[in-house]
Amino acid sequence: MDLTEATEGKTTMLVPVQDTGGQFPPGTAPVFFNRRMEINRDATILLLSVLKPSDYVDAMGATGVRGLRVANETGVPTTINDKDPEAIPVIQENVKRLGLPVTVTCRDACSLLFEQSFDAVDLDPYGSPAPFTDAGIRGCRRFLMVTATDTAPLCGAHLHAGIRRYYARPANTMYHAEVGLRILMAFIARETVKYDRGVEPLFCFAREHFVRLHLRLTRGPQAADRTLARLGFVLQCPSCAYREEHPGMFPPSGTCPHCNKPLFPVGPLFLGNTFSDEILSQMQELLPSLELGTKKELGKILETCREELPTATFYDYHMLAQKLATSPPRIETVLERLRSAGYNASRTHLSGTGLKTDAPLPVINEALTGK
Repeated sequence: MDLTEATEGKTTMLVPVQDTGGQFPPGTAPVFFNRRMEINRDATILLLSVLKPSDYVDAMGATGVRGLRVANETGVPTTINDKDPEAIPVIQENVKRLGLPVTVTCRDACSLLFEQSFDAVDLDPYGSPAPFTDAGIRGCRRFLMVTATDTAPLCGAHLHAGIRRYYARPANTMYHAEVGLRILMAFIARETVKYDRGVEPLFCFAREHFVRLHLRLTRGPQAADRTLARLGFVLQCPSCAYREEHPGMFPPSGTCPHCNKPLFPVGPLFLGNTFSDEILSQMQELLPSLELGTKKELGKILETCREELPTATFYDYHMLAQKLATSPPRIETVLERLRSAGYNASRTHLSGTGLKTDAPLPVINEALTGK
């Protein structure tokens, strides 16, 4: 395996020479370094610098970049694991070069997490984390971190794959990125509550090619019940942008008041906030002091998330304007019109043309047209 030096954050390491952008044929996942995931790793470094867990495992290390950075940049005792024997020499060489007290193991991730527990568990598989979630929960004492790159099944583009993997009905709506984020959160919540444990989101976000969750797991039947109370569905009109949120494990029936068509259920979804405002505030305070390559972008995400309304959907106002055959004004203008009409409104980190509001659809249309 040919290696070259790469630097990310404050860590310089050897990585395989490979310029594929992380795209591989189905069913294959060679050891590779995906530069497009730097913001994903930067977010973890920043959050762990706030949380300071007693120990951490990168359960699917690949080249070990995330675990090496955690050990080098946060000082948290780290284990890096990968089941591929070809990955281990690269990880071990980097541990030696950096002089880090990192434990390196070569095991199946589920086997490891069934036998050992860690304060913070990180699952970053190639594709869906669904097959590893139960083991991740069982091996996690407090903090569970999960990456999913199978955004097509999560967001509804591959409907049946999404149903099979996450026991949920996704939908390829104008807010499909939010659907993917909240379906994954709800799936992990349902896998967690069977152990009389609850889930509290710390910082959960999505970008074009991945969903990233940072969660705190809590103990006790009451914690599990509080988590179950946050699961629910969105009922979506198949013809227009109308939608309704409904908590509960079973979706009710409904009819669109505008189209008079039956609404179809999307979910189960995790409802409410997808982050802790207290944690995000601490991350914002610490961010300027860290050396992170995506500091500016990450700072914008944190700022937007703190202002983001906790609705489970958003509106793409460009799409709405297109349906109304009108030229879209600036998003700040639309938000101000909605607020002036007495409603809450915010941007969303999930889309540059997305807005969240508790205003009814006719009011949103009026804010777009100015009438």
